Amino acid sequence: MQIYLFWGEDDFAMAQAVTSLRQTVLDPNWASFNYDKIIADSADAVVEGLDRALTPPFGTGSRFVWLANTTLTQQCSPELLAQFERTLPVMPPTTVLLLTSVKKPDSRLKSTKLIVQSAQVREFSPIPPWNDKELAQRVRQVAGEMNVKLTATAIELLAESIGSDTRGLYSELEKLRLFAGNRSQPLNPEEVAALVHCHAQNTFQLADAIREGNTSAALDLLAGLTSRSEPGLRIVAGLTGKFRIWLWVKAMIQAGDRDDKIAQALDLGNPKRVYYFRQEVKNASLEKLQKSLPLLLDLEASLKRGREENSTLQTKVIELSSLFR
Repeated sequence: MQIYLFWGEDDFAMAQAVTSLRQTVLDPNWASFNYDKIIADSADAVVEGLDRALTPPFGTGSRFVWLANTTLTQQCSPELLAQFERTLPVMPPTTVLLLTSVKKPDSRLKSTKLIVQSAQVREFSPIPPWNDKELAQRVRQVAGEMNVKLTATAIELLAESIGSDTRGLYSELEKLRLFAGNRSQPLNPEEVAALVHCHAQNTFQLADAIREGNTSAALDLLAGLTSRSEPGLRIVAGLTGKFRIWLWVKAMIQAGDRDDKIAQALDLGNPKRVYYFRQEVKNASLEKLQKSLPLLLDLEASLKRGREENSTLQTKVIELSSLFR
């Protein structure tokens, strides 16, 4: 018996891991017989999944049972917990049971404690855009999986360009893999820059222009993003993340907090990064940063209600940059 618990909001990275696990444990000739995916958002669905997990596989390979969107680590009735406690000890060694959830497991629950004791747990939360170290490490890891050779500087450039967009990372690395072909030398930063869509970097530049009150530059950067078909909601997500960081840093600075405490609050891999955040918010008032987030929330809501994207983005960028003049 093997149990896995995957959780987090990075659905693309989780889907990649699920596919890899499934391909590892299933015999392709018997996969249609031994693979069960159950949307386990109710007690009945969980019980059904546990029943299937008790069934030996047909042919060769293992049986793979996936309880998707499970609520077991968020809420679990005593009856369902008892069923789970009875099932786990008698589950055959040929069964692989996978539980996935967007939400973080509630460590206080008995069901969570039971699962964690037996399961391999993996988190799939998006890496914060300011965590350069982890972003570069993920690029290095995925590039290794896809057999794409990059110089150290090229890895840093790709991490900065892609940010926390896992789907975009795989897409750009596939493009680089095709470009490299069979060459043995790693790709350099110039080659990466010529091929990679640097949406994260340009969104952060847009945030900088807004914070500086430079409406003309902000509109030019916005036009560049939209001309490359960058989704409006992705632009808003990048801006919101950046302004939320700036607000947090500014509030903690004014509260007299030290850099190490700020770094801990932001979960920074490199505490020295706080210095750069301090410089960025030096001339921005706390009041204006506070006012920026409701404007960005309104922009997000307008786009989700179906408002025309380009004009809505332009109007709100002008309003935001005017706020910081």
